[in-house]
Amino acid sequence: MEAGSRDKRVKWIVICAAALILAVVLFLCLQGDKVTVPEYVFTYAENQTPDYPTTLGGQRFAQLVEERTQGRIRIQVQSQGVLGSETEVIKQMQYGGIDFARVSIAQMSDFIPEMNVLQLPYLYEDSAHMWRVLDGEIGERFLGYPQEYGLVGLSWYDAGARNLYCSTSPIRTLEDMQGLRIRVQEAEMMSQMMNALGAVAVQIPYDQVYAALERRQVDGAENNWSSYETMQHYEVAGYYTVDEHIRIPEMQICAQHTWELLSDKDREIILECARESALYERELWTAHEMEARENALRNQVQEIYLSAEEKEKFQAAMEPIYQQYYEEFGKDIEEIFSQGKKGRE
Repeated sequence: MEAGSRDKRVKWIVICAAALILAVVLFLCLQGDKVTVPEYVFTYAENQTPDYPTTLGGQRFAQLVEERTQGRIRIQVQSQGVLGSETEVIKQMQYGGIDFARVSIAQMSDFIPEMNVLQLPYLYEDSAHMWRVLDGEIGERFLGYPQEYGLVGLSWYDAGARNLYCSTSPIRTLEDMQGLRIRVQEAEMMSQMMNALGAVAVQIPYDQVYAALERRQVDGAENNWSSYETMQHYEVAGYYTVDEHIRIPEMQICAQHTWELLSDKDREIILECARESALYERELWTAHEMEARENALRNQVQEIYLSAEEKEKFQAAMEPIYQQYYEEFGKDIEEIFSQGKKGRE
């Protein structure tokens, strides 16, 4: 090939390369309004495993927020309790260490006394009763209480009904509860309830329950089917008594200091996304709970149901707890009862 032809070819390649680079730069400039650097990167605390319904609900919340703010707000969900226990997370949120979380109101009640009303033993007849309460005026009112304590209530998550399980023998009667050492959440109401049943309440962090059961530090524990199966507690406590002694709703919350950083429009988006994620989490919860129960039963768990007579005895044992809260919260309690089937008849 002649030198002149080579020179022309090289010049042509250089011109094409320059044109391509210019086109890319121009494209990026034109797309600049679509490529958004996050204005805020927030933390979200979750103590369950990555595939657990509440964790997946939190991830959906984060995804929706990022989409609807065009990437201006990014929320990083930290699962498996890496940011601390729920009690520790609430404290950190009050002092500015964490931005968002999903927590049980059992833990919140130690900081926000009003929350005790929603977790009274045998308060709800069934799941439908609880959601009538939480999705209505009562639930909206209780979402507002955390603001007095440096937190903002966003939405309600499902956590099913909690039941008893034991490593030593099945629990079929109130007499079977006497003297048993039962692990409970780090919440005063849970200890009161278990002690009222004649057991000895032992507060142990969630991630230490398996070891406590295995080492016989406790005789049993109480939790929903999903937590029981996910944490493989069935391996060390194979007697599962379905008494549905308590339904403890869970709440998505935002730290007040974080809330104050946001514009009114962003607050609307956060609330909207939190409530959409809550509906998503409820669907996941129902499916996960059914699957967890079936898997536990396949692993030789013995499922026990209380007779109607025994269930009444368990309920009657809660009378001192109700008396303790009735003077201050009697109106709320009666309003909740009225929304059950018996109250609506």
